[in-house]
Amino acid sequence: MFEEFLQAPALASWLGLLAGLLAVYLLYSSWTFQDNQKHPPGPRRLPLLGNLHQLDLEKVDKSLLKLSKRYGPVFTVYFGLKKVVVLAGSKAVRQALINHAEEFGEREISPLFHDFAKGHGIVFSNGDGWKEMRRFTLTTLKDFGMGKRLIEEKISEECHNLMEEFEKHKGKAFDNTMIMTYAASNIISAIIFGKRFDFKDPVLRDMVENDKEIIRLAGTASIVIYNTFPMLGPWLKNWRDFMKNTEDYKQHFLQLVNKLRETFNPDICRCFIDAFCTRKLSLEDSDAQGVHYHDDNLVGSVMDLFGAGTDTTSNTLRWSLLLMAKYPQIQDRVQEELSRVVGDRQITMEDRRNLPYIDAVIHETQRFANIVPTSVTHSTSRDVTFQGYFIEKGTTVLPLLTSVLYDESEWETPNTFNPSHFLDKEGKFIKRDAFLPFSAGRRACLGEGLARMELFLFFTHLLQRFRFTPAPGMSEDQLDLTPAVGFTLSPLPHQLCAVSRH
Repeated sequence: MFEEFLQAPALASWLGLLAGLLAVYLLYSSWTFQDNQKHPPGPRRLPLLGNLHQLDLEKVDKSLLKLSKRYGPVFTVYFGLKKVVVLAGSKAVRQALINHAEEFGEREISPLFHDFAKGHGIVFSNGDGWKEMRRFTLTTLKDFGMGKRLIEEKISEECHNLMEEFEKHKGKAFDNTMIMTYAASNIISAIIFGKRFDFKDPVLRDMVENDKEIIRLAGTASIVIYNTFPMLGPWLKNWRDFMKNTEDYKQHFLQLVNKLRETFNPDICRCFIDAFCTRKLSLEDSDAQGVHYHDDNLVGSVMDLFGAGTDTTSNTLRWSLLLMAKYPQIQDRVQEELSRVVGDRQITMEDRRNLPYIDAVIHETQRFANIVPTSVTHSTSRDVTFQGYFIEKGTTVLPLLTSVLYDESEWETPNTFNPSHFLDKEGKFIKRDAFLPFSAGRRACLGEGLARMELFLFFTHLLQRFRFTPAPGMSEDQLDLTPAVGFTLSPLPHQLCAVSRH
């Protein structure tokens, strides 16, 4: 990373910049200590750097989890000059996001998130625009079958397409990353665009590649530095790459939107984009809601839906197969339950209630994989006193989901993959309050229902058809469960064998 700074302006310019930052820091510090309120504790910080020197910038969640052991469930760290209140542990996160949903319900828009969305769409927006886009999107997802039989049939069809791709490898080891991602993206694409893409379609491949690279770059150390000191952006290669991928990503969606507009008919609603355009038409001469239905919000919402509907689901499924190969005794129990309850017939969502062990395995995969370890940062909408500490309006809040999914006071064996976390003594499935992979409160994932359906149907279809094993010459113990660097946590590159059971 340091060689990037060699491209910076002259030393005198840097010294002037640092002097200005130091002056801001000293002024800021003098303001923060003039009140008598009790603020969340935290480690001592350095001028300008804050607590960056105490954090592993590519594993921020691990560093913050370690600090929570010392400073408690509500503590403060500084990313440079930016104050961040961290919420750690199931109790603190649930209390803030659910019991104080209004106070902790704003989105903190970091410099990188602003670069990506410009305040548009669903995930990285606030205010009336966000409320209207979320309300419209949730309604439209339900209209297009989220949680219903219609979308279940589309998922089952995609499962068969995916299994055909697996069959082509004839039991030999292969990397399933891209085809798993294509399959997951086709479910949300059916809703957004009213169609699925062939796995060889260059548009699908480009969108998925852009999405993956954006997520990878967002979790790198130099992007943490950029969010702390955004003026450094032009001199950071990862930021430049992020901006290029974001622009390419946006252009793909613009082209797809424009193509659908050519055949738009307000009397026939084919997809999310049609529903948005129809809604825009109906509000053109009516109330103030119509101001939110513009192209930036349409493209921003489509980007959010495609990204969220592709990355987390496909990564969870990839983790599930890797875990089955690593723990063959658990895979044995999964397939025994499938054979006993379902046999060779078509699996449906109705079967889930009769497959408690499989349901537990899927939930445990989500817990253990910890796909979004730091969540997406929040911001306080007003001054709030929380667990005895005063937190000012506009403070960045980080709900540390790692600390919830790995909470030692909630999970019997938090660091072990253990489906029994979700089973009672009779082997029946049980819900756990500390299971928050989709976050909670006003900013919880609005596609949770769709994701849960996808995970169940893809996982059961694949395990009904295939036995998953390590590549030849590799033992189960050699399969690495270390996650790759990124804003979300995916498995490291690996190969598995999918051996047909029939």
